[in-house]
Amino acid sequence: MGRASYLLLLAACFLGTLPLEFFWHARVYRRPLRWLLAIAPVVVVFGGWDVWAIANDHWTYDAAKTSGVVLGNLPLEELLFFVVIPTCALLTYEAVKHVRR
Repeated sequence: MGRASYLLLLAACFLGTLPLEFFWHARVYRRPLRWLLAIAPVVVVFGGWDVWAIANDHWTYDAAKTSGVVLGNLPLEELLFFVVIPTCALLTYEAVKHVRR
């Protein structure tokens, strides 16, 4: 899988939960402001934490497994992780809430 490993994993998570929006009426994508308000703190706090940790050599990312696109010292995939995974969690939560009604 090589350089696309991390991106492929994120795509699989995204595509795996996408049907929840349409078939189980999660309504996450239909409420973009609400989605943004839920995701923004995650991106800011954990993105900042990662930037700090990378800068202080607490952890690194395998360049062979990432695209090579870096924002500051943060790989693009890591930033996308903080958007995709919480979005998948929101989709799951909203779909379960809808089904339980």
